[in-house]
Amino acid sequence: MFNSLSEKLESAFKNLKGEARINDLNIANTVKDIRRALIDADVNFKIAKEFTDKVKDKAVGEKVINAISPGQLMTKIVQDELTELMGGSEAQFNISGNPAIILIAGLQGSGKTTFTGKLANYLKTQKGKSPMVVACDIYRPAAIDQLTVLAEQIGVTVYSERENKDAVSIAQNAIKEAKATNKNVVIIDTAGRLAIDEVMMSEVANVKAAVNPAEILFVVDSMTGQDAVNTAKAFNDRLDFTGVVLTKLDGDTRGGAALSIKYTVNKPIKFVSSGEKMDTLDVFYPERMAQRILGMGDITTLVEKAQAQYNEVEAKKLEKKIRKNQFDFQDFLDQLQQIKKMGNIKDLMGMIPGVGKAIKDVDINDDAFKGIEAIIKSMTPFERANPDALNPSRKTRIAKGSGKDINEVNAFMKQFEQMKQMMKMMNNMPMGGRFPGMKR
Repeated sequence: MFNSLSEKLESAFKNLKGEARINDLNIANTVKDIRRALIDADVNFKIAKEFTDKVKDKAVGEKVINAISPGQLMTKIVQDELTELMGGSEAQFNISGNPAIILIAGLQGSGKTTFTGKLANYLKTQKGKSPMVVACDIYRPAAIDQLTVLAEQIGVTVYSERENKDAVSIAQNAIKEAKATNKNVVIIDTAGRLAIDEVMMSEVANVKAAVNPAEILFVVDSMTGQDAVNTAKAFNDRLDFTGVVLTKLDGDTRGGAALSIKYTVNKPIKFVSSGEKMDTLDVFYPERMAQRILGMGDITTLVEKAQAQYNEVEAKKLEKKIRKNQFDFQDFLDQLQQIKKMGNIKDLMGMIPGVGKAIKDVDINDDAFKGIEAIIKSMTPFERANPDALNPSRKTRIAKGSGKDINEVNAFMKQFEQMKQMMKMMNNMPMGGRFPGMKR
């Protein structure tokens, strides 16, 4: 995500390397390179110029204090301005009303229907809501089918009327059904087109007028750059939407949409989405995104993702087993499952400061754990709980059951034993084997 922009900004800051002070002379090339990096990322020239003018005004004459280098100071100034450009702070998401009504709009192919499913899953699992999703795309039966599949996948109710060609009446009937069945959030997925046209705009505007939504979210494909910003402006002029959703951030994203859209339509980015999995939806935090663009990582989000999977009771049990050197294959498998629930592995590693740049060209497959899982799942419950019981004949059977070579099984066993030894060493540390932040 934003790899090209991050590299070019880092290169721009190198102009200040070794300088004792920021001044008119050494800032000129830096600002020029920052502007060029933004334009290459498909940010509008006017926005890029205004941004770099603000950076220059703040930077000129700044003295280096407390051993902070000019490069570090410039990075901080750019981070602050990027944060402000993208909205400054987290935007609130309004789910008031009974039911709360959320209208989803955007072009065909932007990821509207997938986002509708992700938002329903987010509201159900993170906010404790009982959502209903509504299929108001009356032109594409495939869109109704897709939403139905997603709803079944996440366990929420879907409302559709396949023979009805009036989107307004479908939305109104869905709200009546939601009230009758005690659903407290209604998410309406509207029709899209490959390009803006009057029929689409009128239809979604009529649905808005009929249902009075608490939120109108415009979904935009972040890979389309400046085109996405122009489309957002056209939709906003007609709908006056309340927020933006950026999808496909895991693709070849140059960054133009994320950096320009708030400035252009003066509406906040509320969510960002990547991939097809239903749990890959995040609240948008401008400061955290600015940090990631500048290669600083995003430890806060990483910790939050970990905490979402954290079970204090299970964690205490696991700590006791580690302290007694009783960590087994089932425990290891359980931890792998928790990590996988946190999201895309490469994205997670990219949140660690300094790691994102190091792995940008490394292909990290989310299926990397499948081989290990296959080996463990080919063990009997007794074998999982008793790693020392794995003799050669058991290992041979496990290898056949998992479709692996015996050497692969032996290599995994060796790695597992080394990990247990490391855990045993931690038990002898002054903290008594207690992990930071874990209550005793």
